[in-house]
Amino acid sequence: MMTDSNPSTKKKTWKTILLLGATGQVGYEIKKALDQQYLSDPSTNTRLFAPHRLELDLSQPDQIRQKIDEIKPDLIINLSGFTRVDAAETHQKEAHHINAVLPGLIGELAQHLGAFVIHYSSTFIFDGQQRSAYRETDTPNPLNFYGETKLLGEKALFAACAHHLIIRANWCYGDRTNNFAKTILKLAQEKETLNIIEDQIGSPTWARDYANATIQLIEDPQKLRNNPGIYHLSAASSASRLAWATSLLDEARPLRPQTRWAQLRPTTTANYPLVAKRPLYTVTNNEKINKTFGITLPDWQMQVKTFVRSLNNTL
Repeated sequence: MMTDSNPSTKKKTWKTILLLGATGQVGYEIKKALDQQYLSDPSTNTRLFAPHRLELDLSQPDQIRQKIDEIKPDLIINLSGFTRVDAAETHQKEAHHINAVLPGLIGELAQHLGAFVIHYSSTFIFDGQQRSAYRETDTPNPLNFYGETKLLGEKALFAACAHHLIIRANWCYGDRTNNFAKTILKLAQEKETLNIIEDQIGSPTWARDYANATIQLIEDPQKLRNNPGIYHLSAASSASRLAWATSLLDEARPLRPQTRWAQLRPTTTANYPLVAKRPLYTVTNNEKINKTFGITLPDWQMQVKTFVRSLNNTL
């Protein structure tokens, strides 16, 4: 049997990956995918560190510096974030540190090591006033404190580290932590009617598909390093929150035929006031990431179908 003795033709892989935020929606899915990939192929010799919040307190800069200096990652994937949009208005210090300050610290340490950083941001940096899909070059104008901190985090990372890729995510959901999809499926089994907003438009995107896209990105370290910058990524096509909720229940009913599911009634953002103001339109144009890395996510309805079926007995 012939073997390739030329080291230059061997596929380059990461030596050490540090995953921050591994207990969140996307972070959990990424960790699971990385475990499967590298445990099944030990020849890569890639080390993965995904410290729990009890092992690494992200509110303590000295702990972060010590951990990164200790393991010396060449890839840092940052999924940590204060994602409770309404709570961010009243917990501003905590939200600002995690969303705005931490990315800059990570970037500073990564720059020193020559490491690459993949950082997840949010489409809530936009005000939702336009009605054409947002491109990476469109001007941000956040409406709430959460969006402000996510934008500051992008700027801090950009200023600190040349080797980074920022993914702006849209309407992410999964089977972990509280999110719109889980809340709708729960409340629809408990109530007779639910009022759902129909004038907010976005692209519901399953955390597992974000994880799959991240795995695809890191498969070619050199290509990733050659194409830093900001990228929009979300499910194909768009929907209102009402259409999203309707699709969730359409997929769930056959799995629970004995359940009396709630009737959905349309309402508007104006009739459903929340602490933090929401942008009415956050659809993104995903051409850049497709042309650069060949990444296209499935249609949002297909993702909903797969997500609901994946819940099995926990629905």
